[in-house]
Amino acid sequence: MIEIYEGGKYLLDKNNQRKVLLDDDGYVKSILLDVQKRGDEALIEYTKKFDGVEIEDFLVSQDEIAIAYESVDTRLIEALETSAENIEDFHRRELPRSFLFEKKGITSGQMILPLESVGVYVPGGRAAYPSTVLMASIPPKICGVPRIVVVTPPGKNGKCNDAVLVASDIAGVDEVYKVGGAQAIAALSYGTETIKSVSKIVGPGNKFVAMAKKLVETPTEFPAGPSEVMIIAEEESNPRFIALDMLAQSEHDPLASSYLLTNSRCLAESVVKEIEKELKLLPRKEILEESLKRGGIFIISSIDEAIELSNNFAPEHLEIMLKEPFSILTQIKNAGSVFLGDYSPEAMGDYVSGTNHVLPTSGYARFYSGLSVDDFLKKFTFQYVTKDGLRTYKGTVSTLAKSEGLFAHEKAVNVRFENEK
Repeated sequence: MIEIYEGGKYLLDKNNQRKVLLDDDGYVKSILLDVQKRGDEALIEYTKKFDGVEIEDFLVSQDEIAIAYESVDTRLIEALETSAENIEDFHRRELPRSFLFEKKGITSGQMILPLESVGVYVPGGRAAYPSTVLMASIPPKICGVPRIVVVTPPGKNGKCNDAVLVASDIAGVDEVYKVGGAQAIAALSYGTETIKSVSKIVGPGNKFVAMAKKLVETPTEFPAGPSEVMIIAEEESNPRFIALDMLAQSEHDPLASSYLLTNSRCLAESVVKEIEKELKLLPRKEILEESLKRGGIFIISSIDEAIELSNNFAPEHLEIMLKEPFSILTQIKNAGSVFLGDYSPEAMGDYVSGTNHVLPTSGYARFYSGLSVDDFLKKFTFQYVTKDGLRTYKGTVSTLAKSEGLFAHEKAVNVRFENEK
């Protein structure tokens, strides 16, 4: 059961010890090297070993996608379409623009281009995550990435989850492959006879996937660890709302964690009672109970202390359940995504707010941002200088070049005026 602690000392200690939980890299590295060497043959063997199914044709066909649509409830299809619309609306607003301007004979600017290809890892195992397909595939689609590939573990029947296939189609994914684990990351990075390599790999996964993403040369979005939520609340906050938000986070995974920071012992005790009540009613009880042990409720002296602790912790999800949540928003420095007020549960961000739910965990929000269009764009600058423009600045270049001992730099400018009288 979740514990109540006086003050934030335990939280700070926990934060100092917090890190991405990864497997010994030797085992994962051997899988990566094997796939790099043997390609599809290795994928077939690992899929049989880890997923318990023999697959020789990893590419999902259009017929399989059509069958998936017939198998998925129309209400789920509509929900995925609504979610996709909101994700697209939000992320289109993130798009930067190319630009150019002229100043004293120098025309300079910046070109923004999409990556050539992106691989999206979609977890399987305990649950299927069609929402992750939308979150990780729609931003690159908006950016104009011409090839988006989804890899996801097959079930025991040798097929991908139907909802994942439908979500892939809604998001405009170009290829879907029935392969998961570290071997899927290897395929995306190195390429095989069937799966062509990609420019970047994104998406959450288990510790083997996380380690594989760390080891391959292909760039990824950020290190990923177990999911987490932190809630800042006051005495007047709704204990039932808080309890269910903590449980919602906890049901993801036994390694997930939920934290409450409050200046009210009364609220803390009420939240514990609500959690105990809901535990009797919810499925996935073993996962919930294990996860709750990893979090905690912390009674602190003030909301200001809660802000300090939160900024130090840098949570993946931060809920501010205060009467005036916007009053402290500008004081938040480190968080993956922030949820303001009683009616902004983290579940909204998971599915329909439009903000991305692929977020930095394990304190990485101190220096990483959540997945966005920026992850799928590259930029280069350009300049065109007229002769008069070069003449205007040649003295500046000469002075700076000589100060750094780079005399060829100076001469490269001056040579263009040698024939002038």
